[in-house]
Amino acid sequence: MKRVYLDYSATTPTKKEVLDAMLPYFSEVFGNPSSIHGFGREAKKVVNESRATIAGFMNADEKELYFTAGGTESDNWAVKGAAKALKNKGNHIITSKIEHHGILHTCESLEKEGFEVTYLDVDGDGLISLEALEAAIKPETVLISIMFVNNEIGTLQPIKEIGAIAKAHGVLFHTDAVQAFGNFKIDVKDMNIDLMSISSHKIYGPKGIGALYIRKGVRLVNFVDGGAQERKKRAGTENVPSIVGFAKAAEIAYRDFDAHVEKLVALRERLRKGVMETIDYCKYNGHPDQRHPGNAHFAFEFIEGEALLLSLDLVGIAGSSGSACTSGSLDPSHVLMAIGLKHEIAHGSLRLSVGDFTTEEDIDYTIKELKTIVERLRMMSPLYDKVTGGK
Repeated sequence: MKRVYLDYSATTPTKKEVLDAMLPYFSEVFGNPSSIHGFGREAKKVVNESRATIAGFMNADEKELYFTAGGTESDNWAVKGAAKALKNKGNHIITSKIEHHGILHTCESLEKEGFEVTYLDVDGDGLISLEALEAAIKPETVLISIMFVNNEIGTLQPIKEIGAIAKAHGVLFHTDAVQAFGNFKIDVKDMNIDLMSISSHKIYGPKGIGALYIRKGVRLVNFVDGGAQERKKRAGTENVPSIVGFAKAAEIAYRDFDAHVEKLVALRERLRKGVMETIDYCKYNGHPDQRHPGNAHFAFEFIEGEALLLSLDLVGIAGSSGSACTSGSLDPSHVLMAIGLKHEIAHGSLRLSVGDFTTEEDIDYTIKELKTIVERLRMMSPLYDKVTGGK
């Protein structure tokens, strides 16, 4: 059976070049970076070199980058750290209704502590309104957190414009750039970004390592207390092999950037056209142009996303659903609800995301099998039969 992986937005395989760069730091250069002896200094040196490498790809100073355990920790630290550090100034946070749960659940936690959160609406493509954002700002506003690229529908937000609004009002701006770093050119200075979350495993690096960019002069309450690591801001022994892998993955991503993006867009468009031309009662979600180069998100009427995913898996195709039914909830994705999809349509959603190892043969196989599966599932739907008259 053919095996096709189309879930690159969930995670990516670690590239061999990345793994090769990591290997020496498990058993050869193994010292604790906090140790003052030669073994420790060797490890500390490569950690700092890796920090400088990653920071350079966002036009940041290496001292503005702090390693974390991943994007979710970075999101938590940015939002909770900023809110608590600035609580004497104000208690109001602005975010959107389509953020990753790393942001939404963090905001919900802060609401229980007395903070006020405004959740901005989005339009049918998943874009926030800049006018609504500016109108939501008030004297008590201390933070705006809007994700760079949506993880479900792939929509790219107007980050530079959001940063300009935040700066004009003296409000900190954080963006969850987990899906963006490595897939877009990012300049934190030009975009007026104060805080930014990134993660390694979305760019063919190892899991369990991420980073938070903190602009010089921005004060955050520490999220992890203990030792003096990460310049006394994030305690815990540094994960040296993974930090090295993260830096190598970033280096490869931006070294091959143009070819990477060109390939992903071509494959995504081949997939989009193939699906939309061969399967009826199908909606393509997210902004048609302002989107992640590898993200294709569909909603199929008259079927359930869980059955669709399981059927695809049986023919060797890995994707993901915007529906939360696979996690035991009957509620559809909050992102799909926010862009105005009806419940019954949102439940038939499918995110397929292409990557560096995807081939045209993978795409063609997926289109063929997806059409067969959708037709079979719809034959079991009394609603489909009623709407189409059995045709």
